[in-house]
Amino acid sequence: MAVTAQQIAELAGVSRGTVDRALHNRGRVNPEVAARIFRIATELGYKPNLIGQALVRTKRDFKIGAILQSAETPTMKIVLEGLKQAANELRASGVEVVIRELRGLDEELLLESIEELVLQGVQGLAISPNNTPELRQCIDQLDQQNIPVVTFNSDVPGSKRIGFIGVNNYRGGQIAAGLMCQMIPAGSKVFPLTGHLSNTAHNNRLNGFCEAIQQETACNITLLPFQPCFDRDDYAYEITQHMLRANPDLAGIYVAANGQQGVCQAIEEEGRKRQVKVVAFDLNAITRDLLQNDCLSCVLDQKAFEQGYRAPYVLYDYLTYKRRPQNALIYTDIAIRNKYNSDLESSMRPESVPKR
Repeated sequence: MAVTAQQIAELAGVSRGTVDRALHNRGRVNPEVAARIFRIATELGYKPNLIGQALVRTKRDFKIGAILQSAETPTMKIVLEGLKQAANELRASGVEVVIRELRGLDEELLLESIEELVLQGVQGLAISPNNTPELRQCIDQLDQQNIPVVTFNSDVPGSKRIGFIGVNNYRGGQIAAGLMCQMIPAGSKVFPLTGHLSNTAHNNRLNGFCEAIQQETACNITLLPFQPCFDRDDYAYEITQHMLRANPDLAGIYVAANGQQGVCQAIEEEGRKRQVKVVAFDLNAITRDLLQNDCLSCVLDQKAFEQGYRAPYVLYDYLTYKRRPQNALIYTDIAIRNKYNSDLESSMRPESVPKR
């Protein structure tokens, strides 16, 4: 039986008229809604020639570049899955998404990768960036060349990128502080551990946590000086071991980036499992197991799959219709996960994209 526009409308949660406008480019449709309609129509095989008709009118091929830093970390691997899913779907509309995976945060290598993709003729770029003056200048220069940039997972505030897709990291830090205050006795000591100091997301999570803790006067928590572990579990292990031995009364650890496994290993080896509460970021295979084994108290899930999945669609909409996102800051939801709701598979489906 042939798929109808009404069926697509019901699956997308919109009216039939919205489906018609999106597929035929008849009037303004929210970019996120249009991308969802295109995806559903493609999956169901509904008149695919109409889906790519806007691209046909441009009389040129679309090539989008995507650069993923810290690609070796568990969470960024989930972001990568989102990128690949979007790339597979957009291929049916004539769009090529070229993905580059970089290890760690290396500004020089990132700038080289951007230059390489521009030379290959990409018409838009999605990047997980450092926050440095050099990269800000690079993004502004790309804007002058009419190459739109979308940042995801981390941001470059003040640059001319057309949008950022990711969690409100400062708010995430505040939420973590509220959770920590409920878990430990008043007057306790807490140690914050972060990742990279040049990463906006890590800094915002740290600042949100520390400032919220200081505002929670009823908790009367003593914040120990934070330290970076550069997303390395071995560094996180050594730092945590030192902090535990230097502070026998340490009650809580906040992990603002990666390093959760190293933190939990040190706590367990020091015989402090379940005594020291650990609030961390990101739901992935490693943190899921740590939650199940009562090593982590809870994690804040930043919808990593969604971040990678949405970035190419925002660029696709801009390149096709010349429309910027309605909001430059496209925030993904923050979900609080513990051992009882740590289902990883459900957070890695396209259906998790907000329907709005």
